[in-house]
Amino acid sequence: MQTVRESLSQFRKTVLPLIKSLQTGLLLATGLAGYMSARCPVTHWTTLLGLTGSLFLAISGSTVLNMWYDRDIDARMQRTAKRPLPSGLIRPETALRLGLILSVLGVGWAALLSPIYSLVVFLGLFFDVVVYSIWLKRRTPWSIIWGGISGGMPVLAGRTLGLGGIDGIGLLLALGVLFWIPTHIMTFSLRYDQDYRRAGVPTFPIVYGAQTTRLIIAVSSVLASLMMVLAAIGIGLTWGYLRMLAVLSAALFLMALATLLKPSEKLNFRLFKFASLYMFGSMLLLAI
Repeated sequence: MQTVRESLSQFRKTVLPLIKSLQTGLLLATGLAGYMSARCPVTHWTTLLGLTGSLFLAISGSTVLNMWYDRDIDARMQRTAKRPLPSGLIRPETALRLGLILSVLGVGWAALLSPIYSLVVFLGLFFDVVVYSIWLKRRTPWSIIWGGISGGMPVLAGRTLGLGGIDGIGLLLALGVLFWIPTHIMTFSLRYDQDYRRAGVPTFPIVYGAQTTRLIIAVSSVLASLMMVLAAIGIGLTWGYLRMLAVLSAALFLMALATLLKPSEKLNFRLFKFASLYMFGSMLLLAI
């Protein structure tokens, strides 16, 4: 029993932070919502399990590869210095092998389910690791837009698997996530501005200033809400569900507007937290 407890403790300290379990879980939820928006009620449970497994592996793999590549940045930031790689809990070679294995297994499993689905999954991984992390993150704050594209791929992949192809609603859902990303990421970069400055990572607050960043957050919140509502209408959500989605969207915009008009660290952090709840709640409504 002692060995089992020690193994579980080690797992919590190393693997879960390495795959960013909360972020991975949220992205996985968008993929499941995308599938259920096309296949609800779900009748093919084997396909749903395949979607869950392949997406989880691919998202986790890309996250581990990002953590491996950014370990030098993480070591210079107070917020991330205790992560498994910069703290020395996991060797870089081990993390690289794990990330590659998870990524290959995820994309390979996806290919067994559907070629077009696996292509979307692969593109999400490629944009996240190669385009966002390796190419752009250290060069321009606009890297988060490309990161947003990768963030929109799980929901597009899920709907693509459910339909057997890409449609307009799937693209709207992906755009909803893409426009949501600035609200989620920029509030974070505002909160940890000094950390990013120490690490030398260009962010919107550093390059364009805090007030411009808050304006972009407000605009992106409106666009994210609009995309989600349009997708919901296209799916055929009833008025009751649409009203709940409208309430969530209005709350997101009002919080973004409040941080623009009366900026404070407390409001900014509340918006960061609510942005994740908004995305999860929106996807839950679409899935139902």
